[in-house]
Amino acid sequence: MFISRRLRSVSQALLAGVVLCLAPVVWAQSGPVKVLVGFPPGGGTDAIARILADKLKDQLGVPVVVENKAGAGGQIAAQALKAAAPDGNTVFLSHDHTISVLPLVVKNPGFEPARDFVAVAGFATFVNALAVSGGTPAKSVNDYSAWVRSAGGGKGTVGVPAPASVPEFLVKVIGEKYKLDLNSAPYRGSAPMMADMLGNQIAAGVASVPDFIENHKAGKVRIVAVLGANRQAVLPDVPTFAELGLAGFEDVPYYGFFAPAGTPKAVIDRFSDALTKVLVMPEVREPLTAMGLTVGFMSSAQLASREQAYAQTWARIIKQSGFQAQ
Repeated sequence: MFISRRLRSVSQALLAGVVLCLAPVVWAQSGPVKVLVGFPPGGGTDAIARILADKLKDQLGVPVVVENKAGAGGQIAAQALKAAAPDGNTVFLSHDHTISVLPLVVKNPGFEPARDFVAVAGFATFVNALAVSGGTPAKSVNDYSAWVRSAGGGKGTVGVPAPASVPEFLVKVIGEKYKLDLNSAPYRGSAPMMADMLGNQIAAGVASVPDFIENHKAGKVRIVAVLGANRQAVLPDVPTFAELGLAGFEDVPYYGFFAPAGTPKAVIDRFSDALTKVLVMPEVREPLTAMGLTVGFMSSAQLASREQAYAQTWARIIKQSGFQAQ
């Protein structure tokens, strides 16, 4: 009987442990958790944030709200993160531009990532792409190049989601490769750029695949080339720029969450644990993949390492371009 009671106690303890492992992470801080996004509603980053926020709220046990602080390529949102209390109630969902590139091209961005932020966790990588509007007949980069020569005398304007961004540098590189005089038209995010492309106010744009993919599928714009080492699963017929002879841009950008410096490790670990659970959900993974993201969890250390490596890559490219921080 003593052995039986002891076995029952052990079984109950094991069952309790299993229940705890399966239960949502309980957020110790007072809610809601605010997810800052540095771009307007309607763009790719905003859509990604809302997909994740909807499921993170269940795992954290508190409301998770998206707050758009658009402008200056995410600079306004990053400054808001720096000013936020390091209590876990404010995080910044960002891609490479604001964290890795913006400090290289702006003299006084108002924040220093290594000093003011801590990497929480990453969740995806993606690639940038060149797309043309429906008002052009181009179905390939060569078609677009020929169209610019015939319609514009070799001069063209290409939209980019932010000034002094990776897409803006890519416009310059593409122009040099195809011997075109291409000028960048910086926007305050991909949503207004896409509106002008859909209205045929601008003939082409460079942005992330998630920014273009829905309108590409609808036939309203055409993605004609992507960066990265491999073709994208959602765009199997679209060549990489490396295939077209423009190599050196195979290091792909990332998406991740960042928090104010000083945020306790226990808080970061709880958020990270919640994110791992969310990323395996089909209702999260499938739409993110369909948008052109390569979904994959990165720990705090992995995200920090990737951010630093990406910044070093683009510091070299920006220096070679002769660009001076403004």
